[in-house]
Amino acid sequence: MDAMAKTSTTTQGLRAAIERSGYYPALVAEAVEAAVGGEPIRSYLVHQETTFDQNEVRRHVTVLVLTGNRFIVSHTDEQAADTTSPTPYATTSTESVKLGRISSVVVSRVVANPEQYTPGTLPREVVLTIGWGAVSRIDLEPAACGDPNCEADHGYTGSSTADDLSLRVSEAGDGPETVRQALAFAQSISEATADTTR
Repeated sequence: MDAMAKTSTTTQGLRAAIERSGYYPALVAEAVEAAVGGEPIRSYLVHQETTFDQNEVRRHVTVLVLTGNRFIVSHTDEQAADTTSPTPYATTSTESVKLGRISSVVVSRVVANPEQYTPGTLPREVVLTIGWGAVSRIDLEPAACGDPNCEADHGYTGSSTADDLSLRVSEAGDGPETVRQALAFAQSISEATADTTR
């Protein structure tokens, strides 16, 4: 398959995945396609999540797209009618990040019965965390010394973590195909960011 045919197939696959999510597909696809522009798509992941907020059911869809130069993140949320709008509404946002800005790609896998694990077995769940410096979290705790009787103030110690995006998919909640897609996307973006550091 030549590069042009592969790009067309990938674009059609993304559109089909957005439509399968069933979550305002025309709105989501238009926002994502506008952000991607004419760039060929290397990889993508569509994740729809349903949450319960008191008496309301809210849906959220995240679309991740990897092109040759950029990582594109799209979020779409639905909102109930409120004081700002007499009718329900949806908000869609897209962010485009140059691959060279991505500082970390973390893939956490949860595997059942690890003593019986065989290579290639699908994890029970996958958490993909990608950082590019837009959002950082600082966890602080009081510092201490080795003396249990010491009452001196030793200040604080902590860590800073870049986690601009954290996405969790599970076999039970999202199905095995979504878990496979999350792993494939994680591998693609890891490889793409390794290319930018050469």
